[in-house]
Amino acid sequence: MCLIFLSVNSHPRYQLILAGNRDEFHSRPTAPAEFWKDSPEVLAGRDLLAKGTWLGVTRKGRVSLITNYRDPKKINPSAPSRGHLVSDFLTSTDSGEKYLLDVLSRGSMYNGFNLIVGTAKELWHYSNYGNGVQAVQRGFYGLSNALLDTPWPKVELGKSLLKPVLERNSVDPEAVFDVLYNDKPAGDDRLPDTGVGLEWERALSAMFIKSEKYGSRCSTLLLVDRNNRVQFSERVYDLVTFAHTTRHFEFDIP
Repeated sequence: MCLIFLSVNSHPRYQLILAGNRDEFHSRPTAPAEFWKDSPEVLAGRDLLAKGTWLGVTRKGRVSLITNYRDPKKINPSAPSRGHLVSDFLTSTDSGEKYLLDVLSRGSMYNGFNLIVGTAKELWHYSNYGNGVQAVQRGFYGLSNALLDTPWPKVELGKSLLKPVLERNSVDPEAVFDVLYNDKPAGDDRLPDTGVGLEWERALSAMFIKSEKYGSRCSTLLLVDRNNRVQFSERVYDLVTFAHTTRHFEFDIP
């Protein structure tokens, strides 16, 4: 994921709400969300190049997601895939805190990332640009390609637009996806300076990114209600026409 919003224990009906966009190069092969044949407990999309994922949930309620931390001066092309940090947690039995403490010990091997793992009842966050492993407290957060809740324009815009949608008693996936599809870039006076140049800062400042070779390829919504019912929805876009298809999954956490 490159833009994610989290409502943690802040809704009367849902313990956890995750909504976000995955941004990637158009040429990178990807499979849409499904239960994995080699790990039937895992529900997630899949990066077919490195075999990891960006966001997923399991039938037992384990949740994991990642965003890249943008720092082009420190990109190591030989670094291991960050997507395995997500899938490895989903297939492990470690608690979120224990898993991230292990990741912390080897975090310098990877290009920059934010990783959130745990369950609807207890989430943990670690970034190899941050200050160690931290519990994600009750609240409403935005996360892009900087640290958790860094007020980049698209983070602030998304929080303001999503808040009334997510405050409804029943969250409508289509309404959430419509908000996530906002492709308006921020004004130049509000752009962060991450070292990619003004033209790319503009393009990447939109909640939904559209460019010739890179952009937002799918949107995901994960809802876990207070009866441990999981609803997972994914909208996948045609990268030429931006027509879309949507898949829905529902199951109960034991």
